[in-house]
Amino acid sequence: MTDAVVLEVWLNDYPVVPLFIDETRKLAEEFGRTHPGVRVEVRGIDHLRLPEEVARAAREGRPPAIVQNFYTSTRLAKDLLAADGTPLFTSVERAIAGRDEILGVPVRLDDLVTAARDYYTLGDEGLFALPPLTSTTLLYANTTVLEAAGVTGLPRTWKELTAACEAVARLDNGPSHGVTWPNHGWLFQQAVAQQGALLAAPGNGRDGRAETAELDSPAMLRFAGWWQQLHADGHYLYTGLRSAGDDTYPAWERNYRAFAEQRVAFVLSTSVEAERMVQAGRDGGFAVAAAPMPHSDEVPYAGNVIGGDALWLAAGLEPAAQDAALAFLLSFLTPRHAAARHKTSGFIPVTESARVLLDEEGWFEANPHHQVALDQLAAGDRSSAARGALLGDFVSVQDAMTAAMHDVLTTGAEPARRFAQATAEARDLLDDYNAHCLGQVPGPRGPHRFRVG
Repeated sequence: MTDAVVLEVWLNDYPVVPLFIDETRKLAEEFGRTHPGVRVEVRGIDHLRLPEEVARAAREGRPPAIVQNFYTSTRLAKDLLAADGTPLFTSVERAIAGRDEILGVPVRLDDLVTAARDYYTLGDEGLFALPPLTSTTLLYANTTVLEAAGVTGLPRTWKELTAACEAVARLDNGPSHGVTWPNHGWLFQQAVAQQGALLAAPGNGRDGRAETAELDSPAMLRFAGWWQQLHADGHYLYTGLRSAGDDTYPAWERNYRAFAEQRVAFVLSTSVEAERMVQAGRDGGFAVAAAPMPHSDEVPYAGNVIGGDALWLAAGLEPAAQDAALAFLLSFLTPRHAAARHKTSGFIPVTESARVLLDEEGWFEANPHHQVALDQLAAGDRSSAARGALLGDFVSVQDAMTAAMHDVLTTGAEPARRFAQATAEARDLLDDYNAHCLGQVPGPRGPHRFRVG
């Protein structure tokens, strides 16, 4: 029998998250059994090439029905165009159109973790993409070293982290440095959001297309200055830009290894790494605890932003195909699937129902390090700052931040001057990106840079 509806689903093929593709294929098989006449074909594409492959398919009139996009590619995804020049993707919430269930699958958008829903909600479009993989940044601590140093609590602010690093430095035969984290754009996003400040104008790219990145704001300079001082005092271990040092290991891996090898007492990293960090302690004979990412002592805390991926729905599908695609997307939010995905991937359980299910199973009591990310995201104030920025050519803008910080750390560049230069670079990047998307330069309208990271 020929299937009435065939849905192509294109996913990011990450070397570090291979299970999501396999699990999605299993979900597709299960969906096909419960929805005769629908076949879901799942394809993995190198995450660095996927957006450009999607753009090419769209120009040729053969776009997939569902596409996975990394969170920094959100503005890019919104700017992709179909062959007829209309937006390639449509709002998931608009397509649901107020229904309570689709093809027997309950609609659970209100059940989504608030921070995940907020990031992918824009104006009257509602939720424009569905986020099955959501994370944030946490602090991981070697509590065996901290106990030896007389540090009795996990640091919650920058001053407390500095004090803890100073205590660790006084240890005989202790770690060579107190703390490390990657020189990566996500850390800047987090630190700025925590302070209630915006990364881009207008409105973090939520009150209109972002026209400039505010990389020399007081919040950014406050973070850069604290970071610079930690480094100058010998407490922060700098492992370089993502292309620096031993390229066998990417930036995040270099920082993980420094923590696992007890060369530092603390590391800032993704919440996805919670189990791996705790296991590093088990393997190395030391205790590990997870804590929220420390924030500035000088301004009220506003919240931390998310990372991860979302699934996007192609516009212009036939009604039967659109309903099948929506039902498949909603299958990711059932409590059983969302809870299982958390356990296998390390990303947070993305719905409240999944959290309750895991709690009833005793999962968080046995694994408290998995609770921290949920608590941190729940503490946000839902402001434009806490919801996170939407930027075109986000990766290149992030590179402007990280290059500036590299110069501050390695050449003694003055932060205000160097980040003002980065702001000018970011403005030029956004001007160029926006001009292409708005058809203000010769050539096809739409994004022309497709970097992911």
